[in-house]
Amino acid sequence: MPFESDRILSRLKYTRSSKITGKTVHKGKFSGINVVLMDTGMGKVNAAHATTYIIEKYPVNAIINIGVSGAYPGSGLNIGDIAIASREIYGDEGVIGPGGWGDLREIGIPLADVDGKKYFNEFPVTPLAIPPLIRERKGDVEFKIKTGNFVTVSAATGTQKRARELETRFNALCENMEGAAIAQVCTLHNIPFFEIRGISNIAGIRDKSKWDLQLASENCQKLTLDIIDIAFHGLDDGKRPKRDTGRTF
Repeated sequence: MPFESDRILSRLKYTRSSKITGKTVHKGKFSGINVVLMDTGMGKVNAAHATTYIIEKYPVNAIINIGVSGAYPGSGLNIGDIAIASREIYGDEGVIGPGGWGDLREIGIPLADVDGKKYFNEFPVTPLAIPPLIRERKGDVEFKIKTGNFVTVSAATGTQKRARELETRFNALCENMEGAAIAQVCTLHNIPFFEIRGISNIAGIRDKSKWDLQLASENCQKLTLDIIDIAFHGLDDGKRPKRDTGRTF
């Protein structure tokens, strides 16, 4: 959603914007890197549509999915902390029988078959290590950064029982509604995919008075800008590049 990307948009230079099926695409530069920014909208179909459009339209080197997320109770994450995906998992695609829920292997039909490798509920995420300089630059910003499995759902969790069930089943940090769909499209196109989420709430009872969407979004965008600025073009002796890197995200 726009509030999940407004800080990044404000930092882009030489921005040009266009529309595609009601979604706005912004193209600009940040720290010498070409950036294409698009708010996907909520849900798997919107996310897959936006990702496919960007990959087909622009010569991107990677896709970075950012936004807010609900952390599972045992994750050790608090509101305002950051989660980085190591793997994306569809949490409710499958079949429900007398013994409970089973994943897509129970049906026997993969969501994707790429070079002979079958993908059912799980899709890879490119590893993302946070350079020490980024951790040093946090200053007085107090948030934890943890890496682990993400779960993508169509129905957001609204009970403690469901939160514990998904957390345990997938050994997951948090849930969202788009990530696995983006990971699937990137796998099909062989495009590196990263996912960074700010924690806005603890999944379980939906008490919105305890949520902080703004803090989660701001922390997520701050870290993303640092990663683009440092991790994706190297430190170069601590200096930013003086020319276009040629990379597009």
